[in-house]
Amino acid sequence: MESQIGIKLYFCAMMGHKTRKTLLITLFLALSSGALFAQEHPRVLFVGNSYTQVNDLPQMIADIAQSMGEDMEYRSNTPGGCTFEMHCHNQSMMWICEGGWDVVVMQEQSQLPAFPMDSVEMYVFPFAQQLVDSIYAHNPCAEPMFFMTWGRKNGDTEFGYPPMDTYEGMDSLLYARYMQMGEDNDASVCPVGRVWHYLRDHNAEIELYMMDESHPSLAGSYAAACAFYTMIFGRDPNNISHNAGLDETAARAIRSAAHEVVFDSLWRWQRPSPKADFVVDSVDYLNVRFASKAKLYEEQEWFFGDGESQQTNDTMLWHTFPEGGIYLVRQVVSRHCMADTVWQLIRVEAPSVGIAEGNNLSAISISPNPAEDEVVLHMPEGMVAEVVLYGIDGREIWRKEMGNPCNTIALQGFPSGIYVLKVVTPQGTVLRRLAKR
Repeated sequence: MESQIGIKLYFCAMMGHKTRKTLLITLFLALSSGALFAQEHPRVLFVGNSYTQVNDLPQMIADIAQSMGEDMEYRSNTPGGCTFEMHCHNQSMMWICEGGWDVVVMQEQSQLPAFPMDSVEMYVFPFAQQLVDSIYAHNPCAEPMFFMTWGRKNGDTEFGYPPMDTYEGMDSLLYARYMQMGEDNDASVCPVGRVWHYLRDHNAEIELYMMDESHPSLAGSYAAACAFYTMIFGRDPNNISHNAGLDETAARAIRSAAHEVVFDSLWRWQRPSPKADFVVDSVDYLNVRFASKAKLYEEQEWFFGDGESQQTNDTMLWHTFPEGGIYLVRQVVSRHCMADTVWQLIRVEAPSVGIAEGNNLSAISISPNPAEDEVVLHMPEGMVAEVVLYGIDGREIWRKEMGNPCNTIALQGFPSGIYVLKVVTPQGTVLRRLAKR
C-alpha cells in the first residue's frame, strides 16, 4: 500500500500581403493517414504503484485482450507509494531506456497531483516531463499514456487542504492536473478517474473502493482495465466478454461506462495527431508559392507531382514547375511516427507565347542543359529581351538586357540545383528551366 511519509514532507514543504493568384485549383483532395492509436500485439510498460499493482491491473488488461483475440505483452514496476520522481531513478527508467515499447503507462502517487499548484509544479510536472522525454528519446514511436486516477471515496482531509477534502474537489484536481500533463508532454491520458466518476453518478451500487476508501476493488480495477483496453487497442469496450470474476450485470455496466467516457471521445484523451494543410499563396508564372497551414508537426515533406520533392519546415515554400499543366501536389507532416497527408490537384497556367516578326518565340533555347560553368541563351536575330534568372525558391538572382543571337550567362559560384530563366520580349514571354550541375 502507498506510503504517506514522503508525501507529507512534499506537502509540508510547499504549503505556505497576399499577391494575385493566377493558378487554377481544380480539385482538393484530403486523406488523413493520421495516427493509428490502436495497437496490434503491443508491448506495454506500466510505471506506477499500488493503484496499478492491486488486482494485477496489467494482467487484467491482458486477459481482456486475449478474450478478444488480441495479445498484449507487458512489464510493470509498481512499488507501493512510488512517485514519478522515484521512477526517474529506479528500474522503470532502465526499462524505458531499453526501448522497444509501444505504450508506456505512467501513474503518479495518488495524492500528489491534487496538491497546491506550486507543489505540483515542483514535485510532479518536472518528473512527468523527464519520463516522457526519455520515452520519446529511446522509443520514438511509443505512446506515452498517463493513468488518470480517482479521488478518494470521501475526499482526503489528511493535509488540511480544503480542495482535497471532498471526493468532487480531489477528483476535479486530479482530472485537471493529468490533463495538463498530457497536453504539456504530447502524451495521451487514460481517464480512469472519469470512468469512476460516471459510475458513481450512474451506478452507485457498484463498489469501486476497497475498505480503505482509496485503493480499487475488483470492480474498480475492472473499470480501469476496460478504459485501458479501449485506449490501447482502440476497440469498443461494450464488446468485451471477459468479466474478471464480476457478475454480468456489474461488468456490463462498467463496460458501458468505459464506452460512454472513453470510446465515444477517444479524440479527447489521445495525444493529438499532426494535421496537414496548405494553400496556394501566390504565383509568378511557373513559380508557385505554397503556404503551409499544417499544425502539430515536427517534419514536413512536399511532393510536387513533377518528380521533385523537398523536405522543409518552412511555412512558405516556392516551387518552379517545368511547364504548364496539371500537377498533384502532396504535403506530408509527421510527429512521433504519426503522419497526416493532404493532396491538391492544381493547374499551372504557362505564360502565353507570341510571334515576333515571323520569328517563333519557341525558338528561344538554352544550351547546354544541364550546365556547369556557363549556359548560352539562343534568340532569333534582331530580338531584344530582358532576361531574368530565378532560383528554385522563386527569388530573383539577376536581370540583364540581351540582344544577341548567342548570349553567354556565367554560372560560376552558383550552387547546383534548378533555376528558371525568364525571357521577356515585347511580343511575349518565355520561361526555360535550367539545371546547374
